[in-house]
Amino acid sequence: MIAAGSDLKIYVATRPIDFRCGHDGLATKVQEMLDLDPFSGAAFVFRSKRADLIKILVWDRTSLVLVHKRLEGCKFVWPTIADGVMRMSPAMFAALFEGLDWRLVRPEEARRPQTAG
Repeated sequence: MIAAGSDLKIYVATRPIDFRCGHDGLATKVQEMLDLDPFSGAAFVFRSKRADLIKILVWDRTSLVLVHKRLEGCKFVWPTIADGVMRMSPAMFAALFEGLDWRLVRPEEARRPQTAG
């Protein structure tokens, strides 16, 4: 299970990939395309060309976990297609995973307390 807590780092590959890749193929893409460590515990999100499928790869300290999700009748909102990778907050990832427009998720700034207690 992928628990998108506040300490989970999430990386999104902005370019579509060949969806025939499995665990090992995606781990290789993380190393070669994104220049990141697939065994770091971060979540790596990939999309298909049609943007109706995503795959998420995570090392959970015992094995590689691969999550595959398909949206029916709509597409995932995706960043502009370009080479590279972008970071995403856990809240943005949750919106993306639900098929919502993650770009509308904005963190609220909490006012710093003046005193403790």
